[in-house]
Amino acid sequence: MFRTALRNVLAHKARLLMTTLAVMLGVAFVAGTLVFTSTLSDAYAKGSAKGFEGVDVAVRPGGGDEDEPRGPSDLPHELLDRLDRVPGVESATGVVSGFAALADKDGGLVGEGWSTQGGNYDAGPDGKKEDPRHDLRDGRAPLRSGEIALDSKTAERTGFGVGDTVRMSVNGPIREEKVVGVFDTDDGGVAAGGTLVLFDTATAQELFSQPGRYSEIVLTAEDGVSQRELEKRVRDVLPAKTLTSTGDEMADEQARMIEQGMSGMRTGLLVFAGIALFVGVFIIANTFTMLVAQRTKELALLRAVGASRRQVTRSVLVEALVVGVVAALIGLLAGIGIGAGMRSLMGSVGATVPDGPLVVAPSTVLASLVVGVAVTMVAAWLPARRAAKVPPVAAMGGVHAPATPRGLLVRNTIGALLAGSGAALVLYASGIGMEDGKLPMSAGAGLLVIGVFVLTPLLSRPVIAVAAPVLRVFGTSGKLARLNAVRNPRRTAATAAALMIGLTLITGMTVIATSVQKSIDKLATAAIEADYTVSMANFLPLSAEVEQTLAKEESVTALSPLRNSPSRIDGEYEPLTGVDGKALDDLLELDFVQGSFAGLGGENVIVDTATAKEHGWKAGSSFDVVYEDGERGELTVSGVYEGNEMIRGIMLDTATLDPHLEQVTSMQVMVKTADGASDATKSSLQKALGDNPAILVQDKKDLSESIAQMFTMMLNMLYGLLAMAVIVAVLGVVNTLAMSVFERSQEIGMLRAIGLDRHGVKRMVRLESLVISLFGGVLGIGLGVFFGWAAGELISGSLATYELVLPWSRMGVFLALAALVGVLAALWPARRAARLNMLEAIKTE
Repeated sequence: MFRTALRNVLAHKARLLMTTLAVMLGVAFVAGTLVFTSTLSDAYAKGSAKGFEGVDVAVRPGGGDEDEPRGPSDLPHELLDRLDRVPGVESATGVVSGFAALADKDGGLVGEGWSTQGGNYDAGPDGKKEDPRHDLRDGRAPLRSGEIALDSKTAERTGFGVGDTVRMSVNGPIREEKVVGVFDTDDGGVAAGGTLVLFDTATAQELFSQPGRYSEIVLTAEDGVSQRELEKRVRDVLPAKTLTSTGDEMADEQARMIEQGMSGMRTGLLVFAGIALFVGVFIIANTFTMLVAQRTKELALLRAVGASRRQVTRSVLVEALVVGVVAALIGLLAGIGIGAGMRSLMGSVGATVPDGPLVVAPSTVLASLVVGVAVTMVAAWLPARRAAKVPPVAAMGGVHAPATPRGLLVRNTIGALLAGSGAALVLYASGIGMEDGKLPMSAGAGLLVIGVFVLTPLLSRPVIAVAAPVLRVFGTSGKLARLNAVRNPRRTAATAAALMIGLTLITGMTVIATSVQKSIDKLATAAIEADYTVSMANFLPLSAEVEQTLAKEESVTALSPLRNSPSRIDGEYEPLTGVDGKALDDLLELDFVQGSFAGLGGENVIVDTATAKEHGWKAGSSFDVVYEDGERGELTVSGVYEGNEMIRGIMLDTATLDPHLEQVTSMQVMVKTADGASDATKSSLQKALGDNPAILVQDKKDLSESIAQMFTMMLNMLYGLLAMAVIVAVLGVVNTLAMSVFERSQEIGMLRAIGLDRHGVKRMVRLESLVISLFGGVLGIGLGVFFGWAAGELISGSLATYELVLPWSRMGVFLALAALVGVLAALWPARRAARLNMLEAIKTE
C-alpha cells in the first residue's frame, strides 16, 4: 500500500502541483515572517549590546514621594563628583539626552523623527577628555555653544562634514550649528536610520535638562571589580529613590524590549500567514476529494483484493504526507528568500536596519515543516475517510455514490445552526460595548464564517441562478457553464470559500477603516475652530518661544497653547491642560452642559462630562489640587462640556498653571488668522518659524489628510498581506477547473462531436470560472459589510461621531477583482479543454 501511494503521487504530478503551491505559499509566508523578525531582533539586540559595552553601572533618577505628582527628573553635578570618588570607579560620565531634529541640505527632516536624538559629548573641564561612548573619527569634540558633532552614518547620508553649518531644532526655534566633529557610535537608533547630534555638556544641559543636571550617570569599573560589586558600592552614596542598573541588566532589558516589539509584528504577520494556510486547506481538501472521486474504481478494486479500510485511508494520507513534506521544504527555502527580501525592502524605502546575518533559527525550520505537513494531513483526512468507505461493488461501475439527501440535510442543518448562532452572537456583542463585546463578537464571527461555508452548497444554486439571465446571452456555452457550476455544489462551495474568506477580511477592514477615518475627520473639523495647529513633527513639547513668535505675527488674531501638566487630585493622578482662557472661545467649538468659556480664568476651570461624573463635580464645585511642583491649590469648576477624543480633561488658564511648571512648553498651539486658512497664510507662518522641518503647521485639511494617510497606509499593508490569500484562492479555482475538465473529458468530447466548437468550449469553462469566483466574491463582500457594521457598533460606543460609511467604489473594485480572478484562473483549463481530441475524449472512462 505504501508503494501504491507513492506511485499515485508520481502518477498525478500535475494534479498535485496546485496543492503543493498552495501549501508552499502559506509555509513560505510563515517561514519568511519568522526569519525576518528573528533577523531584526538579533541585529537590534547585538547593536544594543554594543551600546552598553562601556557601561558597567548606570544611575538614573527615581520616583518622588506619594504627594508629588512627579519625582526628580535629573541628577545634580555634585552626585557625579561623589560617584567618581567611589572606590572601584574608573570613570563617571554624565549623560544628557533629548530630541534634536536635523535638517538636510534641502531643508527636510533627517532620520525617522522619533529616533532623531541629541546628547552631550563629555570632554571634561579642560576639553581634552575622550568620551568612552563616542569614538571621534574626524575633527574634535564640541566645546562651546554653536558647535556640534554628528554621527558618521548621518554625515554620510546627508553629505555634511567638519566645517559645515547645519540647521536644526530641539524644541521649536531654529538653530544654526557648526559641525566640528564626526564620530562613530553603536547606538541602535542610529543603526535603524536615526540621527545623533552631540553638543558640549553645558549646552546639552541647557537644551535638554537644567544647568549642572544630568539625565543619567554612566560608570565604568576598574579592573577586577565586577558590575554587581560596583553597583553595591555606589548604592551606599546615592540619595533615596535613585535607581541603578548594571550594563548587563540594561542590555538584557533592551533585548527583551526589542523582542516584545518584534513579537507584535511577528504575530500580525503570522495571522495573515494563517489566513493563507486556512484558505489553502480548502484547496487541499478539494484536490484530494477530486482525486479520490477519480480513483473510485481503483480504490474499490484494492478493497476487493483484500485491502482494509485502514490501509486505504493510510494510502491517501501517505500521499498527503509526501505532498506536505515537499511543499514545506520548498516553502522553507522560499521563506528564507522572503525574509531576506523584506529586510532589503525596508532598506530601499529608507527604513535602515542594523547590519547582521540572516537568522534561520531551528524553531523556524521545525515550525515550517510542522505547519506544512500538519495542514496537508488535516485537509486530506476527510477525503481519506471517504475513500475508505468506497464499497468493493463500486468497482463494477467506476463511479462513487453521490451524497445522500440525508447527508445534505444534516450538513445544511449544522450550517444553519452555526450561522444562526454566530449571527446572533455578533448582534448581541454589537450592543454591549467595546470591552465586553470583543470576545463574543470574535467568537460569533468565526461561527458565522464556518456556518456560511457549510451552507455554501445550499446557497450556490439560488445565488448562481441569479446570473442565469446574463449567461443566456452567451447561448449554449452560458447555459452549460451555469449547469456545470451547480453540478457539484460541494466542490463549487469549497472553491468559492477560499475567495470568500479573503474578500470578507478585506471588505470588513475597509468598511471599518473608512468609517473611522470619516468619523475622526468629522470630529477634528467640528471641534476645532482654529485655522491652524502648530506642533512638533514627532509630537514632543514645543518651546514657549514658538508661541511668542506666532503671537507677534500681524495675521494672527487669536492664539492659545495646549500645555500638559501632571497633578494629583483626590490622591490620584490627573492631567491638567493649560490654555489661554480669553482666546479659547474663538479656537474651539465645544458643547457645554453647564457654564461656558466665559468663566475660564484665575482659579476657575472647565472639565469634560466624564471627568465631572467621575469626581462628582458640577458648576460651582471646588476641589484641592497638588501641582507638578508640589504646591497645593484650590480650583473651582465654572463649566462642564461634552468631551471627545480630540478635546477632554481639566482646562485652566496658563496664567494659573505656568508658575507651577518645571519647563513652560506646549503640546501644540492653536492659531486663528485674519484671512483664514490659505497657502499664503500657511507659508507666512512657516517662514516666521524659520522654515523649520521639525515643526508642523497644519490646517483642517492637513489634519484630515494626515488621518487619511494613516488609515491608507494601514489598509495598503493589509491589502498586500491579504493578497497572499487571494493568490492561494486563484490556485484553488485553477485546480478545481483543471480537475473538472479532466473529469468531464468524455462529456467535452461529446459536445465537440455534436457541434460545439473550440471557442465555445473555452467560453463555457471561462464562464463557469467567472460564476464560481463571483459567487465567492458576493458572499465575501456581504459578510465583510456585516462584520464591518457590527464592529462599527462596538466602536461607536467610544467614538461619538462614528457613522457607517460603505465604500461602494472599493467594493466594486473588490467584485471586479473576484471576476478577474475567475478570468485569469480559467486561462489554462479552458485552453486545455479546447485542445482535447474529441475521439480520444469520448473513449475516456
